[in-house]
Amino acid sequence: MFTTKTYIQRRAELKKKMQNGIILFLGNTEASINYAANYYKFRQDSTFLYYFGLDMPDVAAIIDLDENKEIIFGNDFEIDDIIWMGPQPKMKKLAASVGVKESMPINELQKYCEQAISRKRKIHFIPQYRHHNIFMLHKLLGLAPSRVNDYTSLPLIKAVSDQRAIKSQEEISEIEKAISISYQIHVSAMRFARPGMKEREVGGYIEGLASSMGSSTSFPVIFTRHGEVFHNHYSSAKMKAGDLVINDSGAETELHYASDITRTFPVSGKFTQRQKEVYQIVLKAQMTAIKSIKPGVSWKAIHLKAATVIAQGLKELGLMKGNIKDAVEQGAHALFFPHGLGHLLGMDVHDFENFGEDNFGYDEKNPRSKQFGLNYLRYAKTIKPGMVFTVEPGIYFVPALIDKWKKEKKHAMFINYKKVDTYRDFTGIRIEDDVLVTKNGYRVLGRSIPKTVDEIEKIAGDKI
Repeated sequence: MFTTKTYIQRRAELKKKMQNGIILFLGNTEASINYAANYYKFRQDSTFLYYFGLDMPDVAAIIDLDENKEIIFGNDFEIDDIIWMGPQPKMKKLAASVGVKESMPINELQKYCEQAISRKRKIHFIPQYRHHNIFMLHKLLGLAPSRVNDYTSLPLIKAVSDQRAIKSQEEISEIEKAISISYQIHVSAMRFARPGMKEREVGGYIEGLASSMGSSTSFPVIFTRHGEVFHNHYSSAKMKAGDLVINDSGAETELHYASDITRTFPVSGKFTQRQKEVYQIVLKAQMTAIKSIKPGVSWKAIHLKAATVIAQGLKELGLMKGNIKDAVEQGAHALFFPHGLGHLLGMDVHDFENFGEDNFGYDEKNPRSKQFGLNYLRYAKTIKPGMVFTVEPGIYFVPALIDKWKKEKKHAMFINYKKVDTYRDFTGIRIEDDVLVTKNGYRVLGRSIPKTVDEIEKIAGDKI
Protein backbone atom coordinates (compact mmCIF):
# COMPACT_ATOMS: atom_id res chain seq x y z
CA MET A 1 0.00 0.00 0.00
CA PHE A 2 0.91 3.67 -0.18
CA THR A 3 1.13 5.65 3.05
CA THR A 4 -1.93 6.13 5.26
CA LYS A 5 -1.81 9.83 4.42
CA THR A 6 -2.26 9.11 0.72
CA TYR A 7 -5.61 7.37 1.22
CA ILE A 8 -6.84 10.00 3.68
CA GLN A 9 -6.01 12.76 1.19
CA ARG A 10 -7.66 10.93 -1.72
CA ARG A 11 -10.91 10.51 0.21
CA ALA A 12 -10.80 14.11 1.43
CA GLU A 13 -10.47 15.35 -2.14
CA LEU A 14 -13.39 13.19 -3.26
CA LYS A 15 -15.58 14.48 -0.43
CA LYS A 16 -14.97 18.06 -1.58
CA LYS A 17 -16.42 17.18 -4.99
CA MET A 18 -19.54 15.40 -3.75
CA GLN A 19 -22.36 17.28 -2.04
CA ASN A 20 -24.48 14.87 -0.03
CA GLY A 21 -25.60 11.29 0.48
CA ILE A 22 -23.58 8.11 0.88
CA ILE A 23 -20.83 6.86 -1.42
CA LEU A 24 -20.82 3.06 -1.57
CA PHE A 25 -17.66 1.22 -2.61
CA LEU A 26 -17.75 -2.53 -3.25
CA GLY A 27 -14.53 -4.50 -3.28
CA ASN A 28 -14.29 -7.65 -5.38
CA THR A 29 -14.75 -11.23 -4.22
CA GLU A 30 -12.97 -14.43 -5.19
CA ALA A 31 -14.22 -15.81 -8.53
CA SER A 32 -14.39 -19.58 -9.09
CA ILE A 33 -12.92 -21.22 -12.19
CA ASN A 34 -14.47 -24.68 -12.42
CA TYR A 35 -15.59 -25.45 -8.88
CA ALA A 36 -16.30 -23.37 -5.81
CA ALA A 37 -12.90 -23.55 -4.08
CA ASN A 38 -10.73 -23.24 -7.21
CA TYR A 39 -10.29 -19.52 -7.82
CA TYR A 40 -8.99 -17.26 -10.53
CA LYS A 41 -6.16 -15.02 -9.32
CA PHE A 42 -7.77 -12.36 -7.15
CA ARG A 43 -7.82 -8.78 -8.45
CA GLN A 44 -9.28 -6.03 -6.30
CA ASP A 45 -11.47 -3.33 -7.82
CA SER A 46 -9.24 -0.41 -8.79
CA THR A 47 -11.49 2.33 -7.40
CA PHE A 48 -11.73 0.52 -4.06
CA LEU A 49 -7.93 0.23 -4.07
CA TYR A 50 -7.53 3.90 -4.95
CA TYR A 51 -9.51 5.14 -1.94
CA PHE A 52 -9.19 2.32 0.59
CA GLY A 53 -6.06 0.37 -0.38
CA LEU A 54 -7.08 -3.04 1.01
CA ASP A 55 -6.07 -5.72 -1.49
CA MET A 56 -8.28 -8.52 -0.18
CA PRO A 57 -11.64 -10.09 -1.07
CA ASP A 58 -15.02 -9.55 0.62
CA VAL A 59 -14.65 -6.00 1.85
CA ALA A 60 -16.72 -2.89 1.19
CA ALA A 61 -16.70 0.70 2.38
CA ILE A 62 -18.83 3.78 2.64
CA ILE A 63 -18.19 7.49 2.86
CA ASP A 64 -21.19 9.12 4.54
CA LEU A 65 -21.05 12.69 3.32
CA ASP A 66 -23.88 13.95 5.54
CA GLU A 67 -22.55 12.49 8.80
CA ASN A 68 -18.84 12.79 7.89
CA LYS A 69 -18.22 9.07 8.47
CA GLU A 70 -15.95 6.55 6.81
CA ILE A 71 -16.52 2.86 7.50
CA ILE A 72 -14.89 -0.29 6.17
CA PHE A 73 -17.03 -3.44 6.23
CA GLY A 74 -15.39 -6.85 6.43
CA ASN A 75 -15.06 -9.90 8.65
CA ASP A 76 -12.14 -10.94 10.80
CA PHE A 77 -10.60 -14.32 9.95
CA GLU A 78 -11.97 -17.19 12.00
CA ILE A 79 -10.03 -20.31 12.96
CA ASP A 80 -11.02 -22.25 9.83
CA ASP A 81 -9.67 -19.41 7.67
CA ILE A 82 -6.48 -19.19 9.70
CA ILE A 83 -5.78 -22.91 9.29
CA TRP A 84 -5.76 -22.54 5.51
CA MET A 85 -4.50 -18.97 5.07
CA GLY A 86 -2.48 -18.23 8.22
CA PRO A 87 -3.02 -15.43 10.76
CA GLN A 88 -4.40 -12.17 9.39
CA PRO A 89 -4.70 -8.68 10.92
CA LYS A 90 -8.06 -7.73 12.42
CA MET A 91 -10.32 -5.51 10.31
CA LYS A 92 -9.95 -2.68 12.79
CA LYS A 93 -6.19 -2.69 12.27
CA LEU A 94 -6.54 -2.95 8.50
CA ALA A 95 -8.96 -0.02 8.48
CA ALA A 96 -6.58 2.06 10.59
CA SER A 97 -3.76 1.34 8.12
CA VAL A 98 -5.64 3.37 5.51
CA GLY A 99 -6.84 6.04 7.94
CA VAL A 100 -10.36 4.74 8.57
CA LYS A 101 -11.38 4.79 12.25
CA GLU A 102 -14.48 2.60 12.08
CA SER A 103 -14.95 -0.97 10.85
CA MET A 104 -18.00 -3.26 10.93
CA PRO A 105 -18.80 -6.86 9.96
CA ILE A 106 -19.85 -7.17 6.32
CA ASN A 107 -23.45 -8.08 7.18
CA GLU A 108 -23.88 -4.64 8.79
CA LEU A 109 -23.63 -3.05 5.36
CA GLN A 110 -27.16 -4.10 4.47
CA LYS A 111 -28.57 -2.51 7.63
CA TYR A 112 -26.71 0.72 6.86
CA CYS A 113 -28.13 0.82 3.32
CA GLU A 114 -31.66 -0.05 4.49
CA GLN A 115 -31.61 2.82 7.00
CA ALA A 116 -30.37 5.21 4.34
CA ILE A 117 -33.10 4.12 1.92
CA SER A 118 -35.78 4.50 4.61
CA ARG A 119 -34.60 8.08 5.13
CA LYS A 120 -34.62 8.65 1.34
CA ARG A 121 -30.90 9.41 1.30
CA LYS A 122 -28.99 9.32 -1.98
CA ILE A 123 -26.63 6.35 -2.36
CA HIS A 124 -23.91 6.93 -4.96
CA PHE A 125 -22.08 4.06 -6.67
CA ILE A 126 -20.02 3.57 -9.83
CA PRO A 127 -20.80 1.13 -12.69
CA GLN A 128 -20.31 -2.53 -11.84
CA TYR A 129 -18.66 -5.14 -14.07
CA ARG A 130 -18.65 -8.22 -11.80
CA HIS A 131 -21.89 -10.20 -11.56
CA HIS A 132 -21.37 -10.82 -7.86
CA ASN A 133 -21.36 -7.10 -7.14
CA ILE A 134 -24.33 -6.49 -9.41
CA PHE A 135 -26.31 -8.99 -7.35
CA MET A 136 -24.90 -7.46 -4.15
CA LEU A 137 -26.38 -4.10 -5.16
CA HIS A 138 -29.65 -5.87 -5.95
CA LYS A 139 -29.60 -7.20 -2.39
CA LEU A 140 -28.47 -3.96 -0.73
CA LEU A 141 -30.55 -1.46 -2.69
CA GLY A 142 -33.41 -3.50 -4.12
CA LEU A 143 -32.47 -2.77 -7.72
CA ALA A 144 -33.26 -5.20 -10.53
CA PRO A 145 -29.95 -6.88 -11.50
CA SER A 146 -30.46 -6.11 -15.18
CA ARG A 147 -30.84 -2.40 -14.37
CA VAL A 148 -28.25 -1.85 -11.63
CA ASN A 149 -25.95 0.19 -13.87
CA ASP A 150 -28.85 2.41 -14.93
CA TYR A 151 -28.73 3.87 -11.41
CA THR A 152 -25.04 4.69 -11.19
CA SER A 153 -24.13 8.17 -10.03
CA LEU A 154 -22.90 10.44 -12.81
CA PRO A 155 -21.57 13.04 -10.33
CA LEU A 156 -19.53 10.27 -8.66
CA ILE A 157 -18.26 8.98 -12.01
CA LYS A 158 -17.13 12.49 -12.96
CA ALA A 159 -15.51 13.13 -9.59
CA VAL A 160 -13.64 9.81 -9.45
CA SER A 161 -12.49 9.87 -13.08
CA ASP A 162 -11.28 13.49 -12.81
CA GLN A 163 -9.31 12.59 -9.67
CA ARG A 164 -7.88 9.28 -10.85
CA ALA A 165 -6.88 10.75 -14.22
CA ILE A 166 -4.28 13.04 -12.63
CA LYS A 167 -1.42 10.89 -11.39
CA SER A 168 0.66 11.75 -8.34
CA GLN A 169 4.43 11.30 -8.35
CA GLU A 170 4.10 8.05 -6.38
CA GLU A 171 1.66 6.71 -8.99
CA ILE A 172 3.97 7.70 -11.83
CA SER A 173 6.80 5.87 -10.07
CA GLU A 174 4.64 2.73 -9.92
CA ILE A 175 3.85 2.95 -13.64
CA GLU A 176 7.56 3.28 -14.35
CA LYS A 177 8.20 0.15 -12.27
CA ALA A 178 5.77 -1.66 -14.55
CA ILE A 179 7.53 -0.27 -17.63
CA SER A 180 10.88 -1.48 -16.33
CA ILE A 181 9.41 -4.99 -16.32
CA SER A 182 8.02 -4.39 -19.81
CA TYR A 183 11.52 -3.50 -20.99
CA GLN A 184 12.75 -6.94 -19.97
CA ILE A 185 9.67 -8.60 -21.48
CA HIS A 186 10.02 -6.93 -24.87
CA VAL A 187 13.77 -7.21 -25.28
CA SER A 188 13.70 -10.86 -24.15
CA ALA A 189 10.79 -11.70 -26.48
CA MET A 190 12.65 -10.24 -29.45
CA ARG A 191 15.62 -12.47 -28.69
CA PHE A 192 13.56 -15.54 -27.81
CA ALA A 193 11.16 -15.66 -30.79
CA ARG A 194 12.32 -17.42 -33.94
CA PRO A 195 10.88 -19.08 -37.05
CA GLY A 196 9.31 -22.47 -36.35
CA MET A 197 8.11 -21.54 -32.86
CA LYS A 198 4.45 -21.19 -32.00
CA GLU A 199 3.04 -17.89 -30.82
CA ARG A 200 1.96 -19.45 -27.52
CA GLU A 201 5.56 -20.40 -26.71
CA VAL A 202 6.53 -16.74 -26.68
CA GLY A 203 3.29 -15.67 -25.01
CA GLY A 204 3.84 -18.16 -22.21
CA TYR A 205 7.48 -17.07 -21.91
CA ILE A 206 6.31 -13.45 -21.46
CA GLU A 207 3.83 -14.40 -18.74
CA GLY A 208 6.42 -16.47 -16.90
CA LEU A 209 8.99 -13.70 -17.13
CA ALA A 210 6.57 -11.17 -15.65
CA SER A 211 5.70 -13.57 -12.84
CA SER A 212 9.36 -14.27 -12.09
CA MET A 213 9.90 -10.54 -11.53
CA GLY A 214 7.17 -10.37 -8.90
CA SER A 215 4.65 -9.01 -11.32
CA SER A 216 1.84 -10.24 -13.51
CA THR A 217 0.64 -9.19 -16.94
CA SER A 218 -1.79 -6.26 -16.87
CA PHE A 219 -3.96 -7.88 -19.56
CA PRO A 220 -3.83 -11.11 -21.59
CA VAL A 221 -0.72 -11.07 -23.79
CA ILE A 222 -1.24 -10.22 -27.45
CA PHE A 223 1.60 -11.93 -29.28
CA THR A 224 0.75 -12.72 -32.87
CA ARG A 225 1.93 -12.95 -36.44
CA HIS A 226 -1.52 -11.65 -37.42
CA GLY A 227 -1.02 -8.05 -36.44
CA GLU A 228 -4.03 -7.00 -38.50
CA VAL A 229 -6.22 -8.55 -35.77
CA PHE A 230 -5.90 -5.96 -33.00
CA HIS A 231 -6.62 -8.22 -30.02
CA ASN A 232 -5.40 -11.52 -31.41
CA HIS A 233 -4.08 -13.26 -28.30
CA TYR A 234 -1.23 -15.73 -28.75
CA SER A 235 -2.22 -19.13 -30.08
CA SER A 236 -0.84 -22.26 -31.70
CA ALA A 237 -0.01 -20.47 -34.97
CA LYS A 238 3.53 -21.20 -36.11
CA MET A 239 5.81 -18.27 -36.95
CA LYS A 240 7.61 -18.36 -40.27
CA ALA A 241 10.70 -16.70 -41.67
CA GLY A 242 9.71 -13.29 -43.00
CA ASP A 243 6.85 -12.82 -40.53
CA LEU A 244 6.34 -9.65 -38.57
CA VAL A 245 5.05 -10.27 -35.06
CA ILE A 246 3.30 -7.89 -32.69
CA ASN A 247 4.01 -8.05 -28.97
CA ASP A 248 1.33 -5.98 -27.19
CA SER A 249 1.75 -6.69 -23.50
CA GLY A 250 1.98 -4.99 -20.15
CA ALA A 251 3.07 -5.63 -16.60
CA GLU A 252 1.27 -4.88 -13.34
CA THR A 253 3.07 -3.91 -10.14
CA GLU A 254 2.25 -5.20 -6.68
CA LEU A 255 0.23 -2.01 -6.14
CA HIS A 256 -1.61 -2.79 -9.40
CA TYR A 257 -0.33 0.01 -11.63
CA ALA A 258 0.03 -1.01 -15.26
CA SER A 259 2.24 -0.61 -18.26
CA ASP A 260 1.08 -1.17 -21.84
CA ILE A 261 3.78 -1.38 -24.51
CA THR A 262 3.68 -2.64 -28.10
CA ARG A 263 6.58 -3.48 -30.36
CA THR A 264 6.50 -5.01 -33.82
CA PHE A 265 9.55 -6.91 -35.01
CA PRO A 266 10.65 -9.39 -37.71
CA VAL A 267 10.81 -12.87 -36.25
CA SER A 268 13.88 -13.62 -38.39
CA GLY A 269 15.63 -10.51 -37.11
CA LYS A 270 15.64 -8.52 -40.35
CA PHE A 271 12.93 -6.33 -41.89
CA THR A 272 12.21 -6.69 -45.59
CA GLN A 273 12.32 -3.44 -47.57
CA ARG A 274 8.53 -3.27 -47.74
CA GLN A 275 8.18 -3.95 -44.02
CA LYS A 276 10.74 -1.28 -43.26
CA GLU A 277 8.92 1.29 -45.38
CA VAL A 278 5.60 0.79 -43.59
CA TYR A 279 7.27 0.54 -40.18
CA GLN A 280 8.99 3.90 -40.63
CA ILE A 281 5.62 5.54 -41.35
CA VAL A 282 4.14 4.19 -38.12
CA LEU A 283 7.20 5.25 -36.14
CA LYS A 284 7.04 8.76 -37.61
CA ALA A 285 3.33 8.97 -36.77
CA GLN A 286 4.01 7.90 -33.20
CA MET A 287 6.87 10.35 -32.70
CA THR A 288 4.80 13.17 -34.21
CA ALA A 289 1.95 12.40 -31.84
CA ILE A 290 4.24 12.21 -28.79
CA LYS A 291 5.91 15.52 -29.63
CA SER A 292 2.46 17.13 -29.96
CA ILE A 293 1.52 16.28 -26.37
CA LYS A 294 1.17 19.27 -24.06
CA PRO A 295 -1.50 20.65 -21.74
CA GLY A 296 -4.40 22.40 -23.44
CA VAL A 297 -4.32 20.33 -26.64
CA SER A 298 -7.18 17.95 -27.36
CA TRP A 299 -6.39 14.25 -27.60
CA LYS A 300 -8.54 14.14 -30.74
CA ALA A 301 -6.31 16.74 -32.42
CA ILE A 302 -3.21 14.67 -31.61
CA HIS A 303 -4.90 11.55 -33.01
CA LEU A 304 -5.64 13.38 -36.26
CA LYS A 305 -2.02 14.54 -36.53
CA ALA A 306 -0.89 10.92 -36.37
CA ALA A 307 -3.54 9.97 -38.93
CA THR A 308 -2.26 12.67 -41.29
CA VAL A 309 1.32 11.37 -41.06
CA ILE A 310 0.07 7.86 -41.82
CA ALA A 311 -2.00 9.02 -44.78
CA GLN A 312 0.88 11.07 -46.23
CA GLY A 313 3.28 8.15 -45.84
CA LEU A 314 0.86 5.77 -47.54
CA LYS A 315 0.42 8.25 -50.38
CA GLU A 316 4.18 8.24 -50.89
CA LEU A 317 4.00 4.42 -51.17
CA GLY A 318 1.19 4.74 -53.72
CA LEU A 319 -1.49 3.25 -51.46
CA MET A 320 -3.37 6.52 -51.00
CA LYS A 321 -3.81 9.46 -53.32
CA GLY A 322 -5.41 12.88 -53.63
CA ASN A 323 -5.54 15.68 -51.08
CA ILE A 324 -4.38 14.20 -47.77
CA LYS A 325 -6.09 16.84 -45.62
CA ASP A 326 -9.41 16.01 -47.26
CA ALA A 327 -8.72 12.29 -47.04
CA VAL A 328 -8.21 12.46 -43.26
CA GLU A 329 -11.20 14.75 -42.74
CA GLN A 330 -13.39 12.25 -44.56
CA GLY A 331 -11.85 9.23 -42.78
CA ALA A 332 -10.23 7.50 -45.77
CA HIS A 333 -7.10 6.71 -43.72
CA ALA A 334 -9.21 4.50 -41.42
CA LEU A 335 -8.93 1.65 -43.92
CA PHE A 336 -5.35 1.36 -42.63
CA PHE A 337 -5.65 2.96 -39.15
CA PRO A 338 -9.14 2.11 -37.88
CA HIS A 339 -8.64 2.61 -34.12
CA GLY A 340 -7.92 5.43 -31.72
CA LEU A 341 -4.44 6.72 -30.93
CA GLY A 342 -4.43 5.44 -27.36
CA HIS A 343 -6.05 5.51 -23.94
CA LEU A 344 -5.58 6.62 -20.36
CA LEU A 345 -3.36 4.37 -18.25
CA GLY A 346 -3.15 3.80 -14.51
CA MET A 347 -4.37 1.02 -12.26
CA ASP A 348 -6.62 -0.14 -15.06
CA VAL A 349 -4.72 -0.67 -18.29
CA HIS A 350 -7.65 1.18 -19.88
CA ASP A 351 -8.00 3.45 -16.89
CA PHE A 352 -11.48 3.49 -15.29
CA GLU A 353 -12.98 2.36 -18.58
CA ASN A 354 -15.74 0.50 -16.74
CA PHE A 355 -17.18 3.99 -16.09
CA GLY A 356 -18.06 4.30 -19.79
CA GLU A 357 -15.91 6.28 -22.23
CA ASP A 358 -18.69 8.77 -22.94
CA ASN A 359 -18.78 9.64 -19.23
CA PHE A 360 -15.12 10.67 -18.97
CA GLY A 361 -13.62 10.87 -22.47
CA TYR A 362 -16.27 13.02 -24.13
CA ASP A 363 -18.48 15.97 -23.23
CA GLU A 364 -20.75 18.53 -24.89
CA LYS A 365 -17.78 20.36 -26.37
CA ASN A 366 -16.17 17.10 -27.53
CA PRO A 367 -18.90 14.73 -28.75
CA ARG A 368 -18.02 11.27 -30.05
CA SER A 369 -17.59 11.17 -33.83
CA LYS A 370 -19.82 8.94 -35.92
CA GLN A 371 -17.06 8.47 -38.51
CA PHE A 372 -15.64 4.94 -38.84
CA GLY A 373 -12.29 4.69 -37.11
CA LEU A 374 -12.53 8.03 -35.34
CA ASN A 375 -15.52 6.73 -33.39
CA TYR A 376 -13.18 4.23 -31.69
CA LEU A 377 -11.14 7.05 -30.12
CA ARG A 378 -11.39 6.43 -26.36
CA TYR A 379 -10.72 10.00 -25.25
CA ALA A 380 -11.24 13.27 -27.12
CA LYS A 381 -11.06 16.06 -24.54
CA THR A 382 -8.29 18.49 -23.68
CA ILE A 383 -5.38 16.84 -21.91
CA LYS A 384 -3.98 18.01 -18.55
CA PRO A 385 -0.69 17.69 -16.62
CA GLY A 386 -0.53 14.43 -14.70
CA MET A 387 -2.46 12.37 -17.24
CA VAL A 388 -0.78 9.28 -18.65
CA PHE A 389 -1.69 8.09 -22.15
CA THR A 390 -0.64 5.24 -24.36
CA VAL A 391 0.41 6.44 -27.81
CA GLU A 392 -0.10 3.58 -30.25
CA PRO A 393 -0.72 4.33 -33.92
CA GLY A 394 -0.64 1.51 -36.42
CA ILE A 395 -1.03 0.50 -40.04
CA TYR A 396 -3.01 -2.62 -40.85
CA PHE A 397 -4.16 -4.48 -43.94
CA VAL A 398 -7.40 -6.22 -43.01
CA PRO A 399 -8.56 -8.31 -46.00
CA ALA A 400 -12.23 -8.32 -45.00
CA LEU A 401 -12.26 -4.53 -44.59
CA ILE A 402 -10.37 -4.02 -47.85
CA ASP A 403 -12.91 -6.22 -49.68
CA LYS A 404 -15.85 -4.35 -48.15
CA TRP A 405 -14.59 -0.88 -48.97
CA LYS A 406 -13.42 -1.90 -52.44
CA LYS A 407 -16.83 -3.39 -53.27
CA GLU A 408 -18.52 -0.20 -52.06
CA LYS A 409 -15.93 1.95 -53.89
CA LYS A 410 -15.58 3.78 -50.61
CA HIS A 411 -13.15 6.72 -50.69
CA ALA A 412 -12.05 5.63 -54.17
CA MET A 413 -10.72 9.13 -54.82
CA PHE A 414 -8.24 8.67 -51.95
CA ILE A 415 -7.39 4.94 -52.03
CA ASN A 416 -5.47 3.10 -54.75
CA TYR A 417 -7.22 -0.27 -54.36
CA LYS A 418 -5.10 -1.88 -57.10
CA LYS A 419 -1.93 -1.17 -55.11
CA VAL A 420 -3.62 -2.07 -51.81
CA ASP A 421 -4.38 -5.54 -53.18
CA THR A 422 -0.65 -6.20 -53.43
CA TYR A 423 -0.39 -5.67 -49.64
CA ARG A 424 -3.25 -7.97 -48.63
CA ASP A 425 -0.88 -10.39 -46.90
CA PHE A 426 1.12 -7.70 -45.10
CA THR A 427 -0.75 -8.04 -41.72
CA GLY A 428 -0.06 -5.05 -39.46
CA ILE A 429 2.32 -2.89 -37.46
CA ARG A 430 1.71 -1.08 -34.15
CA ILE A 431 4.14 0.82 -31.90
CA GLU A 432 3.12 1.89 -28.39
CA ASP A 433 4.67 3.78 -25.48
CA ASP A 434 3.31 5.23 -22.23
CA VAL A 435 3.56 9.02 -22.02
CA LEU A 436 3.02 11.49 -19.17
CA VAL A 437 1.57 14.93 -19.83
CA THR A 438 3.87 17.33 -17.95
CA LYS A 439 3.43 20.98 -16.98
CA ASN A 440 5.01 22.15 -20.23
CA GLY A 441 4.88 19.15 -22.55
CA TYR A 442 5.44 15.43 -22.22
CA ARG A 443 7.74 12.72 -20.89
CA VAL A 444 7.96 9.20 -22.28
CA LEU A 445 7.89 7.09 -19.15
CA GLY A 446 10.37 4.41 -18.17
CA ARG A 447 13.50 3.05 -19.75
CA SER A 448 13.53 3.49 -23.51
CA ILE A 449 12.49 0.22 -25.16
CA PRO A 450 14.15 -0.30 -28.57
CA LYS A 451 11.94 0.74 -31.47
CA THR A 452 14.03 2.09 -34.35
CA VAL A 453 14.67 -0.28 -37.23
CA ASP A 454 18.37 -0.53 -36.38
CA GLU A 455 17.72 -1.13 -32.66
CA ILE A 456 15.15 -3.83 -33.30
CA GLU A 457 17.23 -5.64 -35.92
CA LYS A 458 20.20 -5.64 -33.57
CA ILE A 459 18.23 -7.21 -30.71
CA ALA A 460 15.92 -9.51 -32.72
CA GLY A 461 18.96 -10.75 -34.62
CA ASP A 462 20.76 -11.66 -31.39
CA LYS A 463 18.81 -14.80 -30.48
CA ILE A 464 18.93 -16.46 -27.06
